[in-house]
Amino acid sequence: MAVKVRIPTPLQRLTEGKDVVEASAGTVIGIVSELDSKYPGIAERISDGGKIRRFVNVYVNEEDIRFLSAEETQVVDGAEISIVPAIAGGCPTDFGV
Repeated sequence: MAVKVRIPTPLQRLTEGKDVVEASAGTVIGIVSELDSKYPGIAERISDGGKIRRFVNVYVNEEDIRFLSAEETQVVDGAEISIVPAIAGGCPTDFGV
């Protein structure tokens, strides 16, 4: 059994259009490295220097890794990882008018 990794739309061009890919169990950062060997360029968009970039949120079975062991969070067979880029923006509105 493998780990399922959900890929956000902006990164699917690197995964041949796949929205879900598989990896071996291990640490989150190890899985990112494995994905990079299969899909070159994905690691540099998710991580930097062995750390997940701060504007990328990673969840293991719907739990934010920032509240677990961050990049060293162990992921077991059958687990699901979701990679979610942070979204910012919008337009300030004056609701007092």
